Amino acid sequence: MVQLLVILNIFFVSFADKPTQVTPALSPRAIEQRAKWKIAIDELDYPVSAAYLDSLRQYGATICHTSRWMNGATCSMTDEQAAAVASLPFVTGVEATRLDHSNQQSAFSKCRSMPATYMLTNRAQDELPTDAQLALYNIQPLHKMGYHGQGILITVCDGGFTNANTLSCFRQEQELGHFDFTDDADDFYGYTGTHGSLCLSSISGKTDKYIGAATAANYYLMRSEEAETESPKEMDNLVAALEKADSLGTNIFSVSLGYAMFDNEEWTLTYNALDGKTTRASSAALIAARKGMLVCVAAGNEGDKPWEKLSVPADADSILSIGAVDVLGVIGSFSSHGPSADGRVKPEVCAVGVSAALIDANDEIVYRNGTSFATPLIAGMAATLWSALPDENAMQIRERIIRSADRYQNPDALQYGYGIPNAYAAYLGRTTTIDNITATKRTVKYIVGNTLYIMYDGKTYDTMGRVTR
Repeated sequence: MVQLLVILNIFFVSFADKPTQVTPALSPRAIEQRAKWKIAIDELDYPVSAAYLDSLRQYGATICHTSRWMNGATCSMTDEQAAAVASLPFVTGVEATRLDHSNQQSAFSKCRSMPATYMLTNRAQDELPTDAQLALYNIQPLHKMGYHGQGILITVCDGGFTNANTLSCFRQEQELGHFDFTDDADDFYGYTGTHGSLCLSSISGKTDKYIGAATAANYYLMRSEEAETESPKEMDNLVAALEKADSLGTNIFSVSLGYAMFDNEEWTLTYNALDGKTTRASSAALIAARKGMLVCVAAGNEGDKPWEKLSVPADADSILSIGAVDVLGVIGSFSSHGPSADGRVKPEVCAVGVSAALIDANDEIVYRNGTSFATPLIAGMAATLWSALPDENAMQIRERIIRSADRYQNPDALQYGYGIPNAYAAYLGRTTTIDNITATKRTVKYIVGNTLYIMYDGKTYDTMGRVTR
């Protein structure tokens, strides 16, 4: 007997309207925070129509996930079923977002990180590998004051969290749950990739040899990146993750993923699409910000490649997109360029993403390059700052971070944005440069290539005693 091959593609189905006389899709924590910051519950908080979803199923569609913000559903179905669904009176659009990938491999590297180009060396005996990357944005004074992100809820969204539930650097009681928005059937903590675990270590990792930026914050883990292909469906997975994080009352959303080029070239974005509103993912990041979340997004690693520019959703408004510098504050050549297509400064800020110290899935300290690793450092900084200022809202915390950055008064719209923020200055509400405020005098030595640099009291000197920044 001949077996027919059924080709299932993925589509986003948009609905004309939605019910509002239903319970909002928000947890008690989320509702409490909306009240605290005077953010009204509105139509975006209500789920899509259950009757519409039932109708799609009757036409043979499998629902992958829904979007209350975009009022639609991501569905798996044949092209014939999609055509039939498009004729339904409550459907306003059916958009293909991923082609059948049963025999396909992505043409693009996934969650790309790169080997470190150099490592911190010649540390004093009592210094940790993480001291330099935390010192660059001056967060240790807040740590010494007892602020480590307590009371703040972070969501880390990524492609894989191998061994994140067993690594000794994490305290498992701080993970409140995990969610997978992909079609992959792998065990969430199995070998789905280590990228997310590496990012999480920058925030929550804590051992006698390593300290993250916000080790007392609770967190959720979410997976939206799919291994097989690079497709717009992954952006809709990310939208679903943002909505779930919002419903749980997340304060800070850290995502080290980005999209611009796809396996199907017809879907590849142009620079004009990086306006913060063309893609659903960027629109969702803006909505999340308006709902009270601080969204931190990696700018991308295309600065030394033909694309050069940001990726989605780093182009969104009201978020923090993050570029990568080394421990001396020098931009990484790979760090993606701004500005956004509509002229906004991008990235907003930078953190250490060149030779960033991380903990891998084997519980060992490693060094990696990528804006992916600068992003959780900023998310962790924001959590620690917010724990010190719990009555402020997300936009106030964001504004403090930006205003504290060392290029705030003269931003660089191509690479640095507003520059490197200063956590302690942000806490004090100062608009200043990172060199003007340090809590303690300290000496850290670095070797880059064959050159020795010394950081003392917030300034960096070469061996001739000349200030290099």
